[in-house]
Amino acid sequence: MSMSKTRRNHGAAFKAKVALEALRGELTVAEIAAKHGVHQTLVNEWKRQLTEGSAAVFEKGGGRAEKEATAVTDDLYRQIGKLMVDRVPGDGVADAGPRAIQDGPDRGVRGPWPAG
Repeated sequence: MSMSKTRRNHGAAFKAKVALEALRGELTVAEIAAKHGVHQTLVNEWKRQLTEGSAAVFEKGGGRAEKEATAVTDDLYRQIGKLMVDRVPGDGVADAGPRAIQDGPDRGVRGPWPAG
């Protein structure tokens, strides 16, 4: 009977700790991996991610603009969803279809022209 290993998810703080240890260079990657019980590839990957992403810490706003943009986008998607749910079928040009334009306003079909 074989036992299956469960996949571990490492937190950001743990990854940063291991990556900083690798950047210090006091131990080899193999020693760091053995010490923390992870594969050497992960140590190298986390070290690379730390060095590539470290500039973002010093950017003006500290990533605030990206968070605000995400919040605005999420809000817009919520508003669109609400508008689509609140929309009454048969209300407007989008529901009238191509016949409304072909038939014209005098045929009793709603279209894009003003009522009157």
